[in-house]
Amino acid sequence: MPIRALTGNEAMAEAMRQINPDVVAAYPITPATEIVQLFASFVADGLVDTEFVTVESEHSAIAACTGAAAGGARVMTSTSSQGLALMHEILYIAAGLRAPIVICGVNRSMSAPINIHCDHSDTMGSREAGWIQIFAEDAQDAYDLTIQAIRISEEVLLPVIVSTDAFIISHSMQRVDMLEDNEVQEFIGPHRSPYSLFEKTITIGPLDLQDYFFEHKRQEIDAMWKSPPIIEKVAQEFAGKFGRSYGLFEAYQTEDAEQVLIACGSTCGTARVAIDTLREKGVKVGLLKLNTMRPFPHQKLSDLLSKAKLLTVLDRSVTMSTMGGPVYVELRSALYDAPERPLLVDYIYGLGGRDIDVEQIMDVALKGEQIIKKNKVEKPVDYIGLRE
Repeated sequence: MPIRALTGNEAMAEAMRQINPDVVAAYPITPATEIVQLFASFVADGLVDTEFVTVESEHSAIAACTGAAAGGARVMTSTSSQGLALMHEILYIAAGLRAPIVICGVNRSMSAPINIHCDHSDTMGSREAGWIQIFAEDAQDAYDLTIQAIRISEEVLLPVIVSTDAFIISHSMQRVDMLEDNEVQEFIGPHRSPYSLFEKTITIGPLDLQDYFFEHKRQEIDAMWKSPPIIEKVAQEFAGKFGRSYGLFEAYQTEDAEQVLIACGSTCGTARVAIDTLREKGVKVGLLKLNTMRPFPHQKLSDLLSKAKLLTVLDRSVTMSTMGGPVYVELRSALYDAPERPLLVDYIYGLGGRDIDVEQIMDVALKGEQIIKKNKVEKPVDYIGLRE
């Protein structure tokens, strides 16, 4: 396998090159601009056969992608933050049309105030649009999961967004073990599309009122319900061929853990260092790295986590529900019917790209030890690194 030093953006661009989609329509936005900028150079150099559509906005980009997918094309794009927000109307349409599109996303704060750095408010804000949502921890994840996303999207017939953390991953360089071009093509296989405007006449996006809207929406819901085993199947095949394992989530030192930290994205790497240090001191703490936010693997998480004494959730966004961050709220719901329910506490951190370090995560885990001793959560939602 070729070994390259790549940023997260470069890793995603290289994955796109090896996938060689039929159509890419995109509009630049920091910090995801580089992904399609690099891909545009691949188009210009004749390294891919892609039709690259330059458009006037992100709304137009996703509209063009949806139209291309409805024409039977293999389609990809990239965006971030306000760009994803501008796509919001068409995100629902793409999912409702069961269009297999993959977005290479870069997680960035939603304005206001204007901020170009990382938190998860953009994709979390679109989590009900019907897209499968996958979070990458590092550049290797970004590369591998983008390749897997093509298979997942085309087998489930739902669009997929794979996200990296802005600047922390998107612009940071690390070792990436790439696959050969032919290995990627063999893994993703021939394009699987429910559409082909050239073979039969169909109607796309008709008016659908009280008569059949509910039934058609139920089909989309059913696809999301059926997606977890397909995501796991693709992950298992990838692991069998290339030796790197993914899936709906990854557990680290959870077997005997009294406290489990739950996080998405780049923070998981920092958390592992904190956990290793705490383990040396006899603290029984583990990590649950959540790869997929949609579908939320509620039953599997309940089965795995219900025997812990405390679940400490690290949320890099908020819901404005006054009940905590999105991962915390969904995890509480997942555990509602569990025969044994651990204590739960949520920490909001890193909004606007503020750093979180090993010492802060260790401090949170040690606070968790005190919660376990008292068997009581006095402050269910708290903050890390907030000046107040």
